[in-house]
Amino acid sequence: MDLGLQGKTALVLAASKGIGRAIATELAAEGANVVISSRGEAALAATASEIHEATGAETAYFSADVTKDEDIQRLVARTVERFGGLDALVTNTGGPPPGTFEDFGDEAWTGAFELTLLNIVRAVRAVLPHMRKRGGGRIVNVASSSIKQPIEGLILSNTFRAGIIGLAKSLSAELAPDGILINTLGPGRISTDRSAGMDASQAEVRGVSVEEIRNEMAARIPLGRYGTPEEFARVAAFLASPANSYLTGQAILVDGGMVRAL
Repeated sequence: MDLGLQGKTALVLAASKGIGRAIATELAAEGANVVISSRGEAALAATASEIHEATGAETAYFSADVTKDEDIQRLVARTVERFGGLDALVTNTGGPPPGTFEDFGDEAWTGAFELTLLNIVRAVRAVLPHMRKRGGGRIVNVASSSIKQPIEGLILSNTFRAGIIGLAKSLSAELAPDGILINTLGPGRISTDRSAGMDASQAEVRGVSVEEIRNEMAARIPLGRYGTPEEFARVAAFLASPANSYLTGQAILVDGGMVRAL
């Protein structure tokens, strides 16, 4: 399928590694001009070079802290300056720390809000004028499987990931007349550094091997294995492309059937 991304410009947040990097690579392979961003400039430079070498696509990078509105504004402005416009935004961040309700005070709640939800509000606000100039656009929010089923011990993430769904559903109606479609993707157990770290932490707490934790988790997944970043990225690329012309306001899991919620 031709996704229609040739010559389009996509901005992918938190894209120096993991799922974000995979999405940026897939978009570039489909012919999009890609801008990647995260806080670490050295890792960004290496990733941008590797994506360009692998795909031949124009790939730029700009460092930014997505908890700072001025950084987001600057990032979007530089993207538009570099490529003349903006067609797709992929929001993506790391998650807030694990813990239960009584583990956190106001500062942790405020930090989680800024990291997980407010950054999306700010990023969408920044890109809308440029997408409207283009006559439309696509926004894809990378969240978590907790958008369908809360994850034990992740109360901060559970709370604000649910907020992403409310935001996206509301925006889908508001932005539809402008030809801007917005959807949210929830990864299940995808083989990334983050999932490896979570497995290692759980193994330490339980006093078992990481392999045992991974085998236990894989047994809960109908497909019997963790997903790859590339598998997740292919779904994200479709949602971020003109080929997606009638899907908006949806929350979709890429989890191998792990979550049993309807």
